[in-house]
Amino acid sequence: MRRRKQKRRLKIILASILGVFLLLAAVYLFMGYYFSSHFFFRTKINGWKVGGMDLPAAEQKVGDGVEGYLLTVFDRDGEKHHIYGEDIGCSYVPDGSVEKLLKRQEPFRWPVMLFDPPKADVPITMEYEEELISKAVSALSCFRKENITEPENARIELGEDGYYIEPEVPGNHMIYENVLAKVRQAVSAGNTSVELTDEDYVKPEYTSESPEITQVMERINAYENAEINYQIKDYEEKLDKKQIREFLKVEGFSVSVIEEKIEAYVQALASKYNTYADVRSFKTSSGDTIEIGGGDYGWIVDKPAEFEQIKADLEAGKPVNREPLYSQRPFVEGKDDIGTTYVEIDYTKQHMWYYEKGELVVESDIVTGNISRSNGSPDGVFKIVYKDSPAVLKGEDYESDVTYFMPFAYNVGIHDASWRNGKFGGDIYKTSGSHGCINAPLEVAQKIYETIKVGTPVIAFYREPVELSAENAKISNAFSYVDPEKEDSKGQPPAE
Repeated sequence: MRRRKQKRRLKIILASILGVFLLLAAVYLFMGYYFSSHFFFRTKINGWKVGGMDLPAAEQKVGDGVEGYLLTVFDRDGEKHHIYGEDIGCSYVPDGSVEKLLKRQEPFRWPVMLFDPPKADVPITMEYEEELISKAVSALSCFRKENITEPENARIELGEDGYYIEPEVPGNHMIYENVLAKVRQAVSAGNTSVELTDEDYVKPEYTSESPEITQVMERINAYENAEINYQIKDYEEKLDKKQIREFLKVEGFSVSVIEEKIEAYVQALASKYNTYADVRSFKTSSGDTIEIGGGDYGWIVDKPAEFEQIKADLEAGKPVNREPLYSQRPFVEGKDDIGTTYVEIDYTKQHMWYYEKGELVVESDIVTGNISRSNGSPDGVFKIVYKDSPAVLKGEDYESDVTYFMPFAYNVGIHDASWRNGKFGGDIYKTSGSHGCINAPLEVAQKIYETIKVGTPVIAFYREPVELSAENAKISNAFSYVDPEKEDSKGQPPAE
């Protein structure tokens, strides 16, 4: 009896255990089946609780956030611009992402998921109204006219220190079509922000790196580098960067030299350094100082050649050290281009001196052009043109043989005059002077001829006012030449 009771109790226990097992199995299977179409308890999608919800309910829950949707547009300066979902007619359009999450669930692992609830994020894909989104973008403050700064091209400017590149101004003019396209894409994807880049802005056509700009700047620098250090004794003369800048014409993307400016510079150079026919102070052998000009002696800058050489130097783009180009050079370089080797002829005193390196070689009384017959000898600063021995002097009404002839003013020169029979000096020249030449004793003419060099300066002057009208005075640019056809006209140095 007792044994039966024990067996019955055992059966009840076993049946209870089996019942509980079957119940748990049924619950497990039921819940597994349930979670094949519902999300695990405590599941969150995009922060929303969707545990126990089926697909439609979960999608609706996820889509609830669309009502407060806000898209933040960041411009390239980091400024924020907002577009609200309600302003563009936003509505959530499931893209299958929630469904994929549900399908990826392993429903019979639900007991484990009770302790480790899933969390996931899905894109909030949306629809919008095209007309409204276009209006919303165009209404952004960045598209208001008063807020738009147009881009500016880089350009070359001239400042106090020279030419420089003024950088481009990027501006903030956005390209509406680009911004709208990015906003559309962001809204469709459910993104909450979008960043604009340089490609979304109107760009300057030329930047400081554009070859059109850099090549012009390189050319300007090359021109400015072509400084010319003129080698002129006793002077400092330099065509520097500042002066060169005045020669340049920069327009748009081209640079050229202004030839008129170069010509003006060369003219100034000639005016400063030409000594041809200049009025000079000259200390005579008698100890006084006179003012004498005219003649054809001195420096002459070759203006056409110098103009072309400056242009060539600028094009070469390298600094140079050189002389100006001269069409005539004096016997001596420097401020005192007469120097210490010269012939001095004092027409008034009828005397001549010849110095070599400051030492008197010879001096003598002379006879010069006949003043009473308008054959006065040309005055001015001249140079020995050539030497001839023997020579025949010819004129309209005379022909004379001389042993030594040294012309300095057209056909006027120093020569011996045997017909003078040793009579020189005094007032002979006033009534019985030459046709213009300087008559000297044979031994004096010989001494000068044997030692003097072609190009040696000849300073010839009167101590009282005279008027010279002979052809030789005109041609030789005599200081006291007066055009007989023009009253009160006085020979002056030719224009530079």
